[in-house]
Amino acid sequence: MRVSSVALAATLAVVCMSTSLSGQKPDDQIDARSMQLLNQGKAARAAGDVDGATDLIETAAAVDPRNRGAFVTLAQIADSRGLPGKAIRLYREALLLEPNDLSALSGQGEALVQKGAVNLARQNLAKIRKLCKTTCGEATELSAAIAKGPPVTTAQVEKKLTATPE
Repeated sequence: MRVSSVALAATLAVVCMSTSLSGQKPDDQIDARSMQLLNQGKAARAAGDVDGATDLIETAAAVDPRNRGAFVTLAQIADSRGLPGKAIRLYREALLLEPNDLSALSGQGEALVQKGAVNLARQNLAKIRKLCKTTCGEATELSAAIAKGPPVTTAQVEKKLTATPE
């Protein structure tokens, strides 16, 4: 009696695990509908329809949340619209899926510089240099952005103007 209940429980556990594992897709297979929506969104962005592109790409990310390209493209759009905080969050989503994505590391670093977090951007630059054994474009772009520094805000400009003698 004791053996049969343990055997039954073990059998149920094996059946549950095997059905849940067979229902999952491998991480490298992204839903074709998501990829199609991403491509349509990129085409709309290239045509100048940024709002339509954003809608299509957000739908692509909703269809398959493992679509790293959708997060990177949305982050680029947010960055081009002057929303570095949103871009940082979207790049982080992409980096959760693939921590070694050079374009996401570089883009996030540039957005961090825009927000004034230069030390965090330098950490991204160190990761990029570690991943690139030789010189790569992402490292060059990010180091240029770090050297340029964060943008001067209006309050800083006003402070400088009032501090200068007349």
